[in-house]
Amino acid sequence: MTAPARHFEDDDLALMQGVAGDDERAIGALYDRFGSLVYRMAYQAMPTRAEADDAVQEVFIRLWKTAERYDPKRAALVTWVMLITRRHLVDRLRRTRARVRAAPLDESVPAAGAATLPRPDRLDMQERFGALMDRINQLPDLQRTVVTRAYLGGQTLRQIGEELDTPIGTIKSALSRALVRLRERVNEEPVT
Repeated sequence: MTAPARHFEDDDLALMQGVAGDDERAIGALYDRFGSLVYRMAYQAMPTRAEADDAVQEVFIRLWKTAERYDPKRAALVTWVMLITRRHLVDRLRRTRARVRAAPLDESVPAAGAATLPRPDRLDMQERFGALMDRINQLPDLQRTVVTRAYLGGQTLRQIGEELDTPIGTIKSALSRALVRLRERVNEEPVT
């Protein structure tokens, strides 16, 4: 592992230790760093904006409660946050489905546009997202870090290069190689 990647792991571990210790600045930094990512995932999965907002709050509570379990050697922080978010969203969708009951025939039908069960395509999207994350996690360290920070964390390549203390050309090259590898793996998968 390169020195910049190890430094980043140390920063992530320190951040999560701060969150576990109820440090308000660390909790704020965690939200600032991943709030938009978690919201995008929740907004895509939940049937209404209000449910997406609730899900985001619940995810950050879960992150706070489990912060002491974060291990940078097992997963990058962005990966860990995304996995917890995905699990929470899937659990929430399953609970929603379990609460649905058959309505008596004399009850009125909800108006068009009212909140309904999650569409099957959203669950499929979550499964595809999980498969993509599995492929991303198989990339070499630098490629995985650049892809997750650029596409999932919303950082520019210049920001990534500065934080990793790596030349911008190396960052661009790592991103390019990662995208080629991801495309190759998608094309290798059998069509079902």
